[in-house]
Order: sequence, then structure tokens, then C-alpha cells
Amino acid sequence: MTNPSMRDRLRAIRPPVNELAPFDTEAAASDPRELFEQWLETAITNDVSQPTAMTLSTATADGAPSARTLLLKDLTAEGFWFASLTTAQKGADLTANPRAALTFYWPEHGRQVRVVGTVREGPRAVSERDFLARHPTARARAMAGDQSEPLPDAGTVQSRMDAARHLLALTPDFVPESWAAFVVEPETVEFWQAADGHEESRLRYRRAGGAAGTEAGTEADTAAGTDWVRERLWP
Repeated sequence: MTNPSMRDRLRAIRPPVNELAPFDTEAAASDPRELFEQWLETAITNDVSQPTAMTLSTATADGAPSARTLLLKDLTAEGFWFASLTTAQKGADLTANPRAALTFYWPEHGRQVRVVGTVREGPRAVSERDFLARHPTARARAMAGDQSEPLPDAGTVQSRMDAARHLLALTPDFVPESWAAFVVEPETVEFWQAADGHEESRLRYRRAGGAAGTEAGTEADTAAGTDWVRERLWP
């Protein structure tokens, strides 16, 4: 008996059978942030694993992509917030190309949210508050290391960590200048809901007057008093 190919093995995988909530796109809020808060609250209260985890995708000035998973730190009228060292790869990418995409995936609910927008660095006070809220070990690690660079020998790592912990003990409110809070100001936000029988639903919000156009056959509406256009998309 021959072993199945990787393709066959992957096609044989079946997702767990969960009761998926219906997605009434017609009743969706006029602002995508309101709908996102509803979906996030559902994920939090129903014990979804890592509900605030998101994939941040960036690109260099010449378009080389990079992606990593980190945590959503806040959601405000400005947009979706995360924090990073400006000296890390994502910080360097955003300096050269200040646009990014976020992807949230809650498999237990068959839901995915995609955000695309411009990224800017937030006020210094927000960056400092975020850093000081981190665990002391996480703060020391951010201060001691060169994120994404090759790891030195164990002795050097320990020496740097000891020095960072010593500095924090002497100056508990110390925040490195390279630590920053960033906000993704959304231009498009897409909500994807799975359903039984592969009848997925997709609803995209885009800024009124934005570059994304409405294709033939899609439904679009602009609610009164909002800057957002809603469009149902083919799955």
C-alpha cells in the first residue's frame, strides 16, 4: 500500500463540526469598527484561543513581503493598535513603506477579518504606557536584544539580560526610544463568515471615495452619515 501524497493528506483534513452563527450582512453596522468589536467580544466571551492574535503583514520599499503574528493592543476611532521596536524588521518596513495588512482568524467561529490601511506611529505617551504594562521579563528582553538579528552565545545573552534587568531595577519607568505604538488606519475592512455547505459570506467596508471599485454584480451601499461603503463580495 502506497502512502498518500501530501496533497491527498491535506485534502482529507476536515474542520471540526461547530455550530456557526449566521451572518446577516444587511443588518451589519455602518462602521466596520463596531462590527469588529461585536465579533471580538463574541470571540473573547466564548473562549476562543488567543482572540486578540493577528497576523501583521508588511513590505519593504521594493515590495518584499513579511508577516508575523502579534497581539492587538487597542481599537480606537483612529484604528487598530499594536506595538513594536522601531529597529525590528516590521519597524524598518513601516518606515520605508507605511502600509500594512492585518488578519484575524477565529476558527472556532468560522470567522476571519482582514484590514488594510496606512500605519503611523502614535503619541509617545501611548508607547510608554504600552511598554510599562508589559511583564518585566518582556521589557528586559526588548531592551537587551536585537530583534530578528542572529542570536549571540548564551553568555552574551545572559549578560545583556542582566544589564537590562539592572537598569529597570534602578529606573522602573525606563522606556527605550525605539519602542513605539503603531496604529493601522483602515482603508478597507473585510469580514468573512463560514457556513454549513460552504456557503461563505463576505462583507467589505471601504472608505467612500477610496480606490477600490464596485465590480459588476456586487451590492454596495453607503449608509447615511458614514464614510464607509459596504459591499458584499463573491466568496
